Amino acid sequence: MTNVLAISRRTFDALSVPNFKRYFFGQSTSLIGTWMQSIAQSWLVYTLTHSSTAIGAVVALQTLPVLLLGPYGGVIADRVDKRRLMIVLQALMGVQALVLGLLTVFHVVHFWELCVLALVLGLNNTFENPVRQSFVLEMVGSEKVRNAVSLNSTMVNAARAIGPAVAGVLIASVGVGVCFLVNAASFVAVVYSLTSMDTAALQPSTPAPRSKGQLRDGFRYVASEPRLGIPLLMMGIVGMLGYEFTVTLPVVAKQTFHGGATTFGFLTASMGIGAVLGGLVTATRGRTGLRPLTVAAALFGVMILFAAASPGLAIEIVALAAVGWTSVTFLATGNSTLQLTADPSMRGRVMALWSVAFLGSTPVGGPLIGWIVATTSARVGLAVGGVSAVAAAGIGLFALTRLGIVKADGRRRDLADTRPVPSPLEIAAEGD
Repeated sequence: MTNVLAISRRTFDALSVPNFKRYFFGQSTSLIGTWMQSIAQSWLVYTLTHSSTAIGAVVALQTLPVLLLGPYGGVIADRVDKRRLMIVLQALMGVQALVLGLLTVFHVVHFWELCVLALVLGLNNTFENPVRQSFVLEMVGSEKVRNAVSLNSTMVNAARAIGPAVAGVLIASVGVGVCFLVNAASFVAVVYSLTSMDTAALQPSTPAPRSKGQLRDGFRYVASEPRLGIPLLMMGIVGMLGYEFTVTLPVVAKQTFHGGATTFGFLTASMGIGAVLGGLVTATRGRTGLRPLTVAAALFGVMILFAAASPGLAIEIVALAAVGWTSVTFLATGNSTLQLTADPSMRGRVMALWSVAFLGSTPVGGPLIGWIVATTSARVGLAVGGVSAVAAAGIGLFALTRLGIVKADGRRRDLADTRPVPSPLEIAAEGD
């Protein structure tokens, strides 16, 4: 019993911070609505156009601003009061969902309007992503940040498990537009959590003064520090090709397994369930550094390839649960590694580049995967993502074996760890 309580305390350590606990539950409510909107948007686009390429185009428009303006969003995050900016941005996201919901409910929505609203949401995300991610450390401090990031990832994927399932039921029963309206209402919870925080208990980093060259400084800083540059490169590759599930899964549901919105919802929900379990394990015993990130990337790639080859729906659901588990392990490990490595004055810019690598690469990867799916099959689209994660793991392994710090005894050390790095065979054989 004592061991169970100790594990529970380690798993949920960051929730002992009142501000983070308040934020965590407010954001949880909002994220369920966000995942409902994501599923509903992909289904609506596919219903209007019957085109996987169109889904990829909308996803690309939603992430294009992150690619083009994401680094500048990080500069802003380093300059301002993060909590206040988040309040404004979260409220605007609620307005965007409300407009989309009203257009859909009244049956006046057109494909070009979906594209415009996706672009508007992308502009908001450009500034919201880096400020939200760097704000976590201000709430919990450096000792609890890895646990907080893992719990955040768990929260996102718990919402992924609940949101798509609810969306599938709502789409089938009352229509797709209701999903957008529910999402609009859900932003009240997160805005309230931010406005009601105890600001005296926060640990804000000193805002960077406005000066010329701050954007270039961020790029130079990352380029000069391989503990940041290598994880960002790995995330860029996987983000571009591996995380295009919003493009592939609707087609997997409809064409590969001959299902509908409910099948699509449950495929996505199975990923979420696996990710919740993976997130809790990572929160309890996860590590930071390039070595665990490399292992996580390799396992993520293998699981996507397993999903691509699954012969039946039941096996596909199990495979996607494994994809979710390894996905959240890769994300949480990379995110917390960057946050703990980056200088506080550069954290917003570093996390903005993380957002560019994760989301900003989608304008390239989304249409590309959409085209691959349209010309071949959804299975091939998934397989390309799996290969990209394995390739990223290869880059991490190369960095560990060739770019590590060599001690006098000849042993190499992990770029983000002080412990000896094992041989390549040991790295490949080690689980997370």
